[in-house]
Amino acid sequence: MKTYVILRRNGWANPDDAQAAGARSAAEGDKMSDDLRWIRSYVLAEADGSIGTICIYQATSEETIRDHTARADLHLDDVVEVTDVVIVRPDPVGAAS
Repeated sequence: MKTYVILRRNGWANPDDAQAAGARSAAEGDKMSDDLRWIRSYVLAEADGSIGTICIYQATSEETIRDHTARADLHLDDVVEVTDVVIVRPDPVGAAS
């Protein structure tokens, strides 16, 4: 599988909408577990007060990501394949860190 970054800007009006989308994403992802794995998401506080995300997925192809997005009824701005990872420090734990 390849690693992808998925950008969803201004996808949700509030945290409840974002959580509902996350539940749909997880449910659809579980059905596609041989072809797709949700690794993590970074939740974005957008300038207009809405919520966006940057998500890290592993998938067999970009088309698999797009198929999952459609099945889960999610907003999608861009999908970019990751070619390498440079870790300077580990991710902080939780948003307050």
